Amino acid sequence: MKTAQLSGSLRANVGKKDAAILRNAGRVPCVLYGQGEQTHFSVKRVEIEKIIFSPDVYQVELSIEGKKTRGIIQELQQHPTKDTIQHVDFLELTDTKEIRVKLPVRVVGSSRGVMAGGKLMTVFRLLQCVGLPKDLPDAITLDISKLKIGQSIRVNSIEIPGVKILDPANAVVVSVKMARGAIKGADAGDDEEEEA
Repeated sequence: MKTAQLSGSLRANVGKKDAAILRNAGRVPCVLYGQGEQTHFSVKRVEIEKIIFSPDVYQVELSIEGKKTRGIIQELQQHPTKDTIQHVDFLELTDTKEIRVKLPVRVVGSSRGVMAGGKLMTVFRLLQCVGLPKDLPDAITLDISKLKIGQSIRVNSIEIPGVKILDPANAVVVSVKMARGAIKGADAGDDEEEEA
C-alpha cells in the first residue's frame, strides 16, 4: 500500500467552537484511535486533500508534535454543499492487527472481446478487503486480456496472498458485454480456426 506523510498539531480544546476556528485557519480537525487513548489533532487542509482526493488508498505516516505513528483514514465528514473536508478519523495501524479497507480495482491488458467491438463494464471500482497492513496492495490489478464477449471476472477468482475480499464471492467485478457494433462470434472464431 502507498505511503503518505502528514504532520499535525495537538488540539488544546475539543469542541465545535474550536473546530470552527481551526477550519477558518485552513486546518482540518482529526482524531486518531485504535490503540488505547484517542489523540485529537489538526492538519493543514491542503495536505490532507492531496491524500483524500486521490484514486489511491494510503497508509499515512503521522507526525503529531514529534510523536510518530501510522494510520489509515477510516471515516471523513464533508461539508454538504461545499465538499470541503470537515473532520477526519484515523485508525492507528499495528503490524499484527488486520484492518478493513476498500482497495481500488485496476484493469490491465487489451481484452479480445473489446477488440471485437464488445464493451468493458467495470461493476466494482472498489473492493472491501481485510488483511494485515503489510499484505495489502496499492490496488487490485486484473488482467482482462483473455476476456471474450460474454465473459467476466468474479470476486471468487481473485487471489491476493494474505488478503480476504469481503464482497460476495459470486459478484461480477469486470465483464465484456455485447455492444451494437460488435462482430458476432468474431473472437470465438479464432478458436475454430486454430482447431481447423
